Amino acid sequence: MSASATNSCPASNDLPAKRQIGVAVVAAEVGVSSRPRLRCGPALLLGVAILLWGANWPVMKVGLGHVSPLWFSASRFAMGAACLFVWQMLRRELRLPERADLPIVASIGLLQMMLFTALGAVAMTHLPAGRSAILSYTTPIWVLPAALLLFGERIERRRWVGIIFAGLGVLLLLNPHAIDWRDAQVVGANAMLLAASAAWALCILHLRYGRAPSPAIRLAPWQMLLAAMVLAPLARAVEGPFTGDGTGTLWVCLAFVGPVATAFCFCAVNAASARLPASAMSTLMLAVPVSGLAFSMAALRESPGPDLILGAAAIVLGVAASARS
Repeated sequence: MSASATNSCPASNDLPAKRQIGVAVVAAEVGVSSRPRLRCGPALLLGVAILLWGANWPVMKVGLGHVSPLWFSASRFAMGAACLFVWQMLRRELRLPERADLPIVASIGLLQMMLFTALGAVAMTHLPAGRSAILSYTTPIWVLPAALLLFGERIERRRWVGIIFAGLGVLLLLNPHAIDWRDAQVVGANAMLLAASAAWALCILHLRYGRAPSPAIRLAPWQMLLAAMVLAPLARAVEGPFTGDGTGTLWVCLAFVGPVATAFCFCAVNAASARLPASAMSTLMLAVPVSGLAFSMAALRESPGPDLILGAAAIVLGVAASARS
């Protein structure tokens, strides 16, 4: 209660005992009702990160027209790490990871950042950005069985509805008529995206059930540095010297993908992954590819087929049901 409200009330000694209890109950209810407002900050950050990551897919598609996929991924994490290192140094918060942080640093840096991003970038050279975004976020396929069978996670009835709708959407995208099975590159690209989603699923489970002592924002630059240190020599070995054409379009894409879609979004999403149930997080993240599909249709003039539209609609319903609680 505010000071003015407290001063306007009679002295508590003058109130009957029952009335004092009533005042205490009202005060407790006010405190409880204010908690969702205090928690809306992280939820807002997660929502912004989801939209920015959706916009990142068409930006990546444009950027890949000016640089090869592995060099693009290495540049992305090098820029993201540099931004976070500078930010932490200015705030005097730069710290080496603790020994107990190293498993999380390794899994996020190598699986979620390096492997997920590299597979997605290579696959997108053969597939539209919208379809690439949706297939790479099929994490509930992998997360749900593990969360239920290995970790005994309890799932609410309302969230089951969301999971079922999201699962139907994924099945619509993977139906045999949606893929040209005669094109080895297309089939391989779809397989890469499914493998990328499995790598992210492992990270969601690790963040939820194997928590590190340090906060996500403190570990993020080290995870990005690890990803960049692995990707740069890999890109050199596979693609040769740096392939960027040096155009303004390339640097604009990197300026968005590095500081925004990497430095900010990875921190926001990984912080949420440590707080939310794994099943809820994997379902909520399906909002990223749906927004990515919408941005790709608007910016790149992509025309999705009926399977992609119906699958995205089912995923939207699933996300809405899961996010409601």
